[in-house]
Amino acid sequence: MIGGFPDRLMAREEFESQLKTRTLTNLYNEKPTWLLGLHRDLDEAVAEAYGWTWPMGDEEILQKLFELNRTRGSSS
Repeated sequence: MIGGFPDRLMAREEFESQLKTRTLTNLYNEKPTWLLGLHRDLDEAVAEAYGWTWPMGDEEILQKLFELNRTRGSSS
């Protein structure tokens, strides 16, 4: 046990090849519903934190972030 975490558990042989395909890239390429839902929730929370009206399209989000970055960058 390292730092309170158990050592890697060995999977049964028939699952080893499947586990090797479980990467973040593959996960994002599959776009599972639960992951898309989490991203939506996060987008809504960020918009609320900045006082932005939700929903917003990608272009509007990028424009607002660009303006925010430019404003903060010029004040330092």
